[in-house]
Amino acid sequence: MPGPIIVSLPIADRPRAFRFYRELGFDAVGTPVEDGVPEPCLFALNPGLQLMLIPSGGFGWVTEGHEVAPPGTSECLLSFAVDGNEHVAAFVERARQAGALVTVEPTEKPWGYVGTFAGLDGHLWMVTAGDREGA
Repeated sequence: MPGPIIVSLPIADRPRAFRFYRELGFDAVGTPVEDGVPEPCLFALNPGLQLMLIPSGGFGWVTEGHEVAPPGTSECLLSFAVDGNEHVAAFVERARQAGALVTVEPTEKPWGYVGTFAGLDGHLWMVTAGDREGA
């Protein structure tokens, strides 16, 4: 079985992106270097998932030339569950205060109670209430 899955996202500014994800409450991994950000810029989201932030200029080096999507293009939606509707609303508000653009205010949808926001580099995150049966 593979180790933790690492989701890597291109970012424009390491310190700015690092502060944003710290303000969301994500736990950074590693010792900070000169710019105050660990290298690599990695967050442990849970025991099986990590988030790595890679400057856009270096993302092509990692992907060997595969283009980074233009800003505003959504290639994936990162989703996670929290414990109840009030926690969805609280997390989306925390993201807004950290500088995110809220694209879907917390609301009931056919698939559950959700809120969606775009982080500082345009990556979409959907927060869902995990208190539903089977969730």
